[in-house]
This record gives sequence, C-alpha cells and structure tokens, in this order.
Amino acid sequence: MTLPVSAAELLTEWLPSNDDPVRPLMTLGTIDPSGYPDARSVLLSEYDNDGFYFHTDSRSRKVGEVTANPRAVLTLVWPGRQLVVQGDVSPASAEELDRAYAHRSRYLQLLAWLNTPELAALEHEERLARWAAFAAEHPEGTLSAPETWAGFVVKPVRLTFWHGDPDTASRRLEFALTPSGEWTESILPG
Repeated sequence: MTLPVSAAELLTEWLPSNDDPVRPLMTLGTIDPSGYPDARSVLLSEYDNDGFYFHTDSRSRKVGEVTANPRAVLTLVWPGRQLVVQGDVSPASAEELDRAYAHRSRYLQLLAWLNTPELAALEHEERLARWAAFAAEHPEGTLSAPETWAGFVVKPVRLTFWHGDPDTASRRLEFALTPSGEWTESILPG
C-alpha cells in the first residue's frame, strides 16, 4: 500500500508508533454467514505499508467471517476524531505474527493461551486460580504464541479521517483507491 503523503502523515499524527506498548482499541466490522454485519473491539497491533494488523484466536467467530468474506472495516475513535479503514483482509506473515506476540503485554500473551470456552465457563474464583497457576508455570519471556494465534492485515481501499470542531461544522477527509490503483482525495461534510 502506497498511500498519498497526506494520508500517511495523518496516520503518523493520529496513531501511536508501533513501538508504543499502549495499543489503540478499534471496532472490527465483518459480515456473518447470514449476511448480517457483526462488530467487536480488537486492538490495533500495528500498521505499516501493507495495512492495519489485528490478532486474535483462530477459533473465533471473526476469523471465520474474514476467512469466508475477506473484507472488513476498522473504526478507531478519539475525542473529536474518527478514522475508518475499509479494506481487504489477508493473513499476516509468520514473522509478523511472532513479532506482534512478542510485543504484547504479559496479560495479552497469557490471554492468547487461556481465552477458551472452557475457562470462560468456570466460576470467577476458579478462573482466577487457573490463570495464576498457568502464569506461575510459564514465567515471563518463556511463552511463544500458541498454535491458535492468528493475525490479519486489512489492506485499505478507503480511509476516512473525521475531525470534529465544536466551533464549526465537522468534516471528513477521504482517500479512496480506484480500480486502476490510484488514490483519490475528497473533502466531505462531517
């Protein structure tokens, strides 16, 4: 993905660097098998010239949806700002998967291993005990990603930057990829 310079500059301004341990939360929108939209919150792992990455459990409903229909929308919201990324979804490379897992917090690394229906069905105290036991058996730095760890990249075909202003009308700056592979830029009402 080679974005127009102005879009790349806005992404750099709006998004934290990939080295920042605090990752922004975004809404991932997909289409379920019956054709209905589905949405959930995921972390933006990182972004680069290929697109916007998220990681999850390969057994999740969202993986089934992006595998069956490899298109999605991402929405990131801040006070007075919103970024919407519409694009095509493909699996992340093995190298990217390893890098993303290594940069996850300890909690998120453990969650990749323990976020199962079986653990979720347990009472709170039992979940706490199992979590603590697993963490004790696997000191920090000893876990690699589980086989169920999956990553995806959303390659944008449209980026919409909305900026609100309490003193005047809001507006959107939209970049859209044409069928010929060129980017267009439009200013739209909010």
